[in-house]
Amino acid sequence: MNEWLLIFGMAVVTFAVRYPVMLLVGKLPLPERLFQALRYVPPAVLAAIIVPGMLIPDGQTIDASPTNSYLVAGIVSAIVAWRTGNLLLTIVLGMGFFLVYRLILGQI
Repeated sequence: MNEWLLIFGMAVVTFAVRYPVMLLVGKLPLPERLFQALRYVPPAVLAAIIVPGMLIPDGQTIDASPTNSYLVAGIVSAIVAWRTGNLLLTIVLGMGFFLVYRLILGQI
């Protein structure tokens, strides 16, 4: 029961903090330049989540060597995404490369 109360409390606090800002912003005219800048927020957040996992796979030290299969597969995936623009192809080829590369290195 305490877990549900905690989840409900967090939802209320999150809503209470964000709703007034959204209400205010919805009524003000915002410059087009701001909307252009906000387009870069999702890629920046995604990079902030993914890059540390690729560079620090053990959670302790930075590993930029070719034996870091996370980093190598991430670079391959970034190249596939850049060249094709196809999200599904990027995921499939990235995961496939990751698994094959780990097999080659003997990490599986």
